[in-house]
Parts: sequence; structure tokens; C-alpha cells
Amino acid sequence: MTETTSLPWDILARYRLIEILALWEGRITASQLGTAFDIGRQQAQKMLRQYRKEVPANLIYDNSRKGFIPLDTFQPYYTLGKVEEYLHFLGSDTQLDSPFAGLGIGIVNTESLPLPSRQLSPAVVRELVKASRQNERLEVNYASFRSPDGEDRIIVPHTLVFAAGRWHVRAFCEKHQDYRDFVLSRFRDVPDVCGGMLGTHDKFHDNDWQTYVDVRLIPDQRLPEAERRLIEADYGMKNGSLVLNCRGPLILYALLELGVNPKHSEPEPRAQQIEIANRTELNQWIHW
Repeated sequence: MTETTSLPWDILARYRLIEILALWEGRITASQLGTAFDIGRQQAQKMLRQYRKEVPANLIYDNSRKGFIPLDTFQPYYTLGKVEEYLHFLGSDTQLDSPFAGLGIGIVNTESLPLPSRQLSPAVVRELVKASRQNERLEVNYASFRSPDGEDRIIVPHTLVFAAGRWHVRAFCEKHQDYRDFVLSRFRDVPDVCGGMLGTHDKFHDNDWQTYVDVRLIPDQRLPEAERRLIEADYGMKNGSLVLNCRGPLILYALLELGVNPKHSEPEPRAQQIEIANRTELNQWIHW
């Protein structure tokens, strides 16, 4: 990303969105810009023309796709070209760590930890996004602990998920005949679209995904009462507990992110601080 702070923040935001969608979805249209920034179609088309004038080697219009697609010479100019920019943009309404941060508005000083960035291929992400929207089957090569060199699978993806510090795609796996989570950084090569659906395997048919479960958390009962009240205040608990309503497959991830090991308690209660109050109800969701 080059030095672009001289641009007005609204133009910089639009240029960033153009690059993010073109790189990671494989297409950017005037209607997408219009919807994102509440501007008219002519104004959005003008913005796309201006971007192409600034960075002529990045986009070309594709009549068949009715939008601009990235050229082979595409290089991020207003963004970093990292998948986190696209994935965080998808949740930018609730995320402070957004690709649209740092536009010069600067109300308060902020800092984020330099966590490792997973190396993801734009081509892989584009195919997963496209397939999830169109309910397509993909032939993929996926590496796992059982098959570290990669194994051919056929999946039907439906949702991208950020959990436990990395991105997954929730998908139906034809080999195992059930829905599973696939880590995005473990896909090898670019997925290929397959024909011939074997039934509908979208998110609405993923029964576990459609199941919401209450996770009730309480202060570690080994702590003194005064310290338990402190924990209640930290987590905004009501009546001594915090209730999280989670999709079933995300419960384990939620607990891990909160530092709650579902298998055993920490020997030191101050290290654990909170514990599961309704463990029996969660048993089917917290197995490894």
C-alpha cells in the first residue's frame, strides 16, 4: 500500500473497497459501490473511472460478468492485499479492526497486537465465496493432521467463520456426509467447480448450524465472593451469570476464545476466572 493520506477520506474508503472486492471476490460493480456508500449509480461509475485512471493496470471491464475484474497485473495500491481486509470488511459494522480504519478521522488512539497473518490465496477465497453464494460443489485439495500432504475432497461451502484466531469455511463434506469446518489456510491449489448436486446442502439444511444454544458462564466458584463480584462486573453478568446464545458448532470456539477449557479446570481459579454453569447441556458441542 502506497502513501495515500493526501486523499480525502471518503475517496480513500471507496478506493479501498474497490480493491478489496475486486481482489477477493473477483468483481466490483457500480451498484456495490452505490449500496456501500449510499451514492448514485453515475457517481459510483465516475469513482470506478477515476480509480482506473489512477491505477490502470488493475481492472478491466468484463461484459459477461457485468463488472470490473482484476487483471493478472493487479497490485494492491490503496490496501495491503491481505485476506483479513476482506474478511474483516464483511463484519466491519461491528469490528474496530477494519480495513477502513486509519482514514484520517482519528478520534482516539488505538493499537492492536501484531498477531500472525495466515497466508491465504485470493483465488481460493474467491472460489469459496462464489460457491457459498451459489450453492456450488467444489473439488478441493485439503491438508489436515491425518493428511498433511493434502487429500482430494468435494465440499459445498456456505459460510465463512472467524473463530479461535483463524478463518474457516463451514461446508458439507461429501466424503464424511456431514457438515464440517475447513481452515482456509489449509486449502492446496485453487478449488474447481463440480457439476451435479447430490441434494441441497446449504446453510438452511445444516441442522447443527441452525441450532442455537445458550452457554451460561459464571465466576469460578472457588474464588472469594468479592473476587466473584469483580468478575461479574468485568463480564457484565446479570444475576451472577453471563448467557451467550451461540450456534451449536461455534460453542467450542467461543469457550476457547474466552479462555475456558471445556475439558478441565485450571488449578488456579484466578487464571480461569469463569466456568461453565450448564456443562451437561453443552456436552454434544464441546467434544474435540
